[in-house]
Amino acid sequence: MKRLIVGISGASGAIYGVRLLQVLQSCAEVETHLIVSNAARQTLAMETDYSLRDVTSLASVVHDVRDIAASVSSGSFRCHGMVILPCSMKTLSAIVNSYTDDLLSRAADVTLKERKPLVLCVRETPLHLGHLRLMTQAAELGAVIMPPAPAFYHRPQSVQDIVDQTVNRVLDQLDIQLEQDLFERWQGSKP
Repeated sequence: MKRLIVGISGASGAIYGVRLLQVLQSCAEVETHLIVSNAARQTLAMETDYSLRDVTSLASVVHDVRDIAASVSSGSFRCHGMVILPCSMKTLSAIVNSYTDDLLSRAADVTLKERKPLVLCVRETPLHLGHLRLMTQAAELGAVIMPPAPAFYHRPQSVQDIVDQTVNRVLDQLDIQLEQDLFERWQGSKP
């Protein structure tokens, strides 16, 4: 069983985190540990038709963002890695600066110190130099910086297609294989 910590921060793009949880429900070998930031609660309500209850029901285990003593706050908690999708600049800054005032930033800090994969799907545009420096620092600490930038080689027909491609690529970073990919992978140019 792979334990995966899934964080949803307040950045725009909450649907990415919801879709990741939906997809992971079909993976019997993955146990999801969800942390939803306070700002993400607002973003979910503004951007989606999903209630917080709908989203938390998709996770194996739900942790309160205020519970700094939760199991995922310790290096002794065995897990495969962590993804924050989407990741706000505030959350990125907290992680880079080891400012662990909530469970989301603490779990990410622990993931880094334990040398487990941490995928940060930073969602902001345009980026100023401070954002770029934070992303560089996070990468230097060992995080994977993976903004949810849409690809078009698979010829998406809907927003769902775009979201699915990003979710599948995030799972690739965590070495989690689906029975069937959510998009058509690049096969090279066709003559």
